[in-house]
Amino acid sequence: MTVLRRWWAPSHPAQLLLGLTLWSLWFVVLYGGLSVACALAPPRPGQGAFTAINGGLALLTLATLALLGWLAWRGLRAGGVSVGGSRFIALTGAGLHLFSAAGVAFVGLPIVTLPPCL
Repeated sequence: MTVLRRWWAPSHPAQLLLGLTLWSLWFVVLYGGLSVACALAPPRPGQGAFTAINGGLALLTLATLALLGWLAWRGLRAGGVSVGGSRFIALTGAGLHLFSAAGVAFVGLPIVTLPPCL
């Protein structure tokens, strides 16, 4: 348990990969889930963007944005009190979390505002 706790520390080098890894997992789950949902239960053609599929994708996107935002805030806060290399890792990790959150928002917004299964 202590190894996992150290990996979650804002100044651990794993933070440099965590945001981008979370973004890539979100991307795979988002498009994989969309493909499976469209194959199993496609919505009616004229239903528009307000479907259960888009609702689920929106919840997944908001949860991912919240997690990445929290990780970025935690890294920025830790970077203010850290010194040396741990400060660099905390601030760079926070920047990468923000970059990943921007990627989630940029890809997620059109997904949830357009009709699924086009």
